[in-house]
Amino acid sequence: MTNPHPAPPNPVPNPARTPSPGLAFREHDHTTCALDILARAEALTGAAGARLTPVRRRTLEILLEAHAALGAYEVLDRLAADGFGRQPPVAYRALEFLVEHGLAHRIRRMNAFAACMHPGEAHQPVFLICRGCNAVAEAPAGGVRPALDAAAHLAGFTVERASIEALGLCPQCRAAA
Repeated sequence: MTNPHPAPPNPVPNPARTPSPGLAFREHDHTTCALDILARAEALTGAAGARLTPVRRRTLEILLEAHAALGAYEVLDRLAADGFGRQPPVAYRALEFLVEHGLAHRIRRMNAFAACMHPGEAHQPVFLICRGCNAVAEAPAGGVRPALDAAAHLAGFTVERASIEALGLCPQCRAAA
């Protein structure tokens, strides 16, 4: 089902619409959060001449449900329960589409995927991964990326792509420890 009021593509960060860093670790209106991301995803894929098919949309919904990184087989199990089939290419193609269109990120440390909390915005996130509950927060890289580029420059290296992931404890798991 297409949202009747899709959000327009948003190529630059907009503080009014951009989830704050660490959102996954805090209480918030998750329904509004997920609906905003889904509306933006519909608008972005449409503007790119692509389609957020039912399986792609459901895959994004699954990733948005817990603010956690999920493996392809976890996504596949959920898709199968929703009647989308049990063939691994179903999940892998949907996840690949979401990553290619900036709607999801691959969390390499976990061999998993997480919904992008800033679709359509130019950003280089740092992923904060809770080792206790596997929640993943997408935070701005700020000074991290320039520092990485400077270190690479000193070595005569050009960074083409970087995925910065930090492992630690979210506030809830830290409090429970």
